Amino acid sequence: MVFEYAPNGNLQEKLHEREKEVLSWKTRTSIAFQLAQAIEYLHEKCTLQIVHGDIKPSNVLLDQYFNCKLCDFGSAKMGFSSTVVPPSCSRTKQVMVGSPGYTDPHYLRTGLASKKNDVYGLGVIILELVTGMKAFCPEKGHLLTSIVAPNLRGISEHGAEEKVAQLVDPRLAGEFDLEDARCLLSIAALCLHQCLTVRPSASQIIEMIKEKINFHRLPVHTSQRLPLAAN
Repeated sequence: MVFEYAPNGNLQEKLHEREKEVLSWKTRTSIAFQLAQAIEYLHEKCTLQIVHGDIKPSNVLLDQYFNCKLCDFGSAKMGFSSTVVPPSCSRTKQVMVGSPGYTDPHYLRTGLASKKNDVYGLGVIILELVTGMKAFCPEKGHLLTSIVAPNLRGISEHGAEEKVAQLVDPRLAGEFDLEDARCLLSIAALCLHQCLTVRPSASQIIEMIKEKINFHRLPVHTSQRLPLAAN
């Protein structure tokens, strides 16, 4: 495989390796937006629509300006009607590989791949960007979605400001926008909803971010190129 050179490595390293410089709030917000753009392109703008199948931070490369590039299409399924037949129903085990903490529970139950699987993975990454916590702790077997999900109820309601602030990565030392955080957490809650019809499409996520996030605070070097890596 051939990848573009990404001098800032991948999002997993930058977000979770403690010796690394802490990602700023505006960089995290920009990454969430660009990743949604990448997924929108795969889901809605390709001639044959694509389900990526493995949306996770280690598959998000970062260039010199922290613009993101979604990579690794080894688990992708092409075509809107692409489904994965549960192994119990077929001798040919067409299993879409996922990663612990990012795989949609609906997919695990049914074996059916859809765009909403990618939306679920995006929701987990948005939670990571806001909270700074890992999606899965192998030592304790804890899932970020299980820990944080109960706190997402009513996050968009008036009076939830304290709850929002408590969920934001403490390493930011208060350097974040409360309404931006509320917006991203609200989007994450929708992306992680157990009912697939409640989960928004990538284009709807982009519109929600555009409507709620103050883009004048985002990095000035945001690339105009498609946020996908050639591989």
